[in-house]
Amino acid sequence: MLLGSGPRSREYPPSAWGSLAGFGVPVEVHLAPGGDSADRLPLSLTVGAWLINRALGPRSGAIGFAVGPDFFESRVAGQLDGAIDERVGLIVMGDGTARRSRAAPGYWDKRAEGFDAAVLAALAAGDSAALAALNLQLAAELLCAGAPAWVAAGVLLSGVRMDAEVLYAEVPFGVQYIVAGWSARG
Repeated sequence: MLLGSGPRSREYPPSAWGSLAGFGVPVEVHLAPGGDSADRLPLSLTVGAWLINRALGPRSGAIGFAVGPDFFESRVAGQLDGAIDERVGLIVMGDGTARRSRAAPGYWDKRAEGFDAAVLAALAAGDSAALAALNLQLAAELLCAGAPAWVAAGVLLSGVRMDAEVLYAEVPFGVQYIVAGWSARG
């Protein structure tokens, strides 16, 4: 299962596809072979599909879910409720704030560093409750595209004890990027 930020919440079937051509990389990716142009993935799910294909191959059977500002009122929230079990892997894609320097896409905002530090602490601790409690209004003000997907993941993983490891945390070009791995404790 792949979660990523999108303009609105919706499910994408395994036949969905995306392209990185707009970012200078002439690569088209599909959740599974036989992509359908009617189901074009947002960037977060496109990158996630590329990662899944590299790690598991093109026939993983992954389903993508875009998480937008409408998530908690959407049909997608109901589809995901109770979907996490021992057979499901969850990949969550999203950027941190884009206001960490004067050269950042959103210019500098003194609140961004603290917000990103809280997200990093939650990801490092495997703290789903902290992710679920992120302030989405503040996240939007700080241009944090990943916050809706992180909140959804926090809600989905509520009560699941996780082992966590941060693999990468940097702020290139004034945008926070974090890569973390979580696995359920046995």
